[in-house]
Amino acid sequence: MSHDHAHAHDHPHGSDLSPIEARVRALESLLTEKGYIDPAALDTLVDLYENKVGPHAGARVVARAWADPEYRARLLSDATPAIAELGIGGRGGEHMVVVANTPETHNLVVCTLCSCYPWPVLGLPPVWYKAPPYRARAVIDPRGVLADFGVTIPETTRITVWDSTAETRYMVLPMRPANTEGFSEEALAALVTRDAMIGTGLPGTVPPSPPEMPV
Repeated sequence: MSHDHAHAHDHPHGSDLSPIEARVRALESLLTEKGYIDPAALDTLVDLYENKVGPHAGARVVARAWADPEYRARLLSDATPAIAELGIGGRGGEHMVVVANTPETHNLVVCTLCSCYPWPVLGLPPVWYKAPPYRARAVIDPRGVLADFGVTIPETTRITVWDSTAETRYMVLPMRPANTEGFSEEALAALVTRDAMIGTGLPGTVPPSPPEMPV
């Protein structure tokens, strides 16, 4: 059996696959057999987006900024090299700017012209980020957009909208949740969501510890 055919049959079959997964596997097999794609290159690309880039990378950046004030200062001053300190970067991650949420200001990121997005730290852009309704409403009605995402911002908090371009791509540094004193960076990163780094969401919350009961 050739390498191409062996690769095409390395995946599970039958009812274990959803209809869309089965269609993707069938297309992959066909394109491989015709020599249009290199299975090794495809595996490298899949590994890149599953393990090396994506929201988990951005979450590491946020967690480090929450835990290390000096790193936070470098990140907000010159984001691209600060992010590179964690081994994160590459195409789509150049000219990064990180903006910090505060009690006075909430930041929201949009790309009104297309869908410019910091792939190395956030992975593939969600469908809604590229949709015209989001791109238009985020600018003219950001508070309404946040409400659509289930996010309520106090009326006293100003919402600043940042327009990403191919030259400058923005990422939001959300506020650190309360009750996370003593958390490791790994535990902090687990609270960070992709939407929180775009500004359409908030990081996970931690309930306060229950009061000690008398014995």
